[in-house]
Amino acid sequence: MSFLSPRFPAALAAKGRLGANRWLLLRRLSQFGILGLFLLGPLAGLWLVKGNLSYSLTLDTLPLADPLLVLQVLFSGHRPEGMALLGAAIVLAFYLLVGGRVYCSWVCPMNLVTDLAGWLRERLGLKGSAHISRRSRYWILGLTLLLPLAGAGLAWELINPVSMLHRGLIFGLGAAWTVVLAIFLLDLLIMSRGWCGHLCPVGAFYGLLGRTSLLRVSARRRQECDDCMDCFAACPEPQVIRPALKGEANGTGPVILASACTNCGRCIDVCAKGVFVFGSRFNQHTQRCAPAGEAEGQTDHRKTIH
Repeated sequence: MSFLSPRFPAALAAKGRLGANRWLLLRRLSQFGILGLFLLGPLAGLWLVKGNLSYSLTLDTLPLADPLLVLQVLFSGHRPEGMALLGAAIVLAFYLLVGGRVYCSWVCPMNLVTDLAGWLRERLGLKGSAHISRRSRYWILGLTLLLPLAGAGLAWELINPVSMLHRGLIFGLGAAWTVVLAIFLLDLLIMSRGWCGHLCPVGAFYGLLGRTSLLRVSARRRQECDDCMDCFAACPEPQVIRPALKGEANGTGPVILASACTNCGRCIDVCAKGVFVFGSRFNQHTQRCAPAGEAEGQTDHRKTIH
């Protein structure tokens, strides 16, 4: 469901085209809006935001810095400037609250590239995929932090597709085109959701940040699930859904607590039964709609609290 795809007819029938794409549209608005703020300066001379995703200054006042980049600088034996440290602290605090991988689905420009590859892969009917463990991204993350310690400086930033694409869109892509194209072809021809779901160390880092975040997706009405599997098909990290959706037997609550969840809202969009909602990690309640004919206002005694 990358670009208003009609591949989930039940959701379209139940919610209408806009309702079945609400969170997708909001994510695209966020991604293009953030990119637009950075482009206003070079293209229109309106410098609301200066810099890029690695480090920026908003309204000449608010610093924002990539915590992963600041860590690499520290590990290389250098001390970042005070504004960079402050900017990294602000970003850390934000993603600790809302979920680290919100960065992946709501901010990162590479998500647009990989979503396009996934959409085209579906349209072309390409099947089969190479298998690489999703844990690989954590090994690559470890390597990006070991390189500065080994004296390689900020080696990862020289080939970081996220940074290269964002800087390239602002200042001119140049050789960044080859890296972006390689990832597009990887996701299109070799491995479904290969980069974001299996290899990207940036996503791994922000996932670790969001392990204790407050904002979560919850399968609050999981009793209404009809096992259509649309949420699994739409989710970029489908392995995170089952514990919350099917966890009643072992007492697992309906909140998706896995750090890999990107809080993209795709499961909410495509579920015709309204099983999923955004909520708090502490709201471990399940909810069931009253059956047809039940008296208005009657208490639903089947509501369970875990």
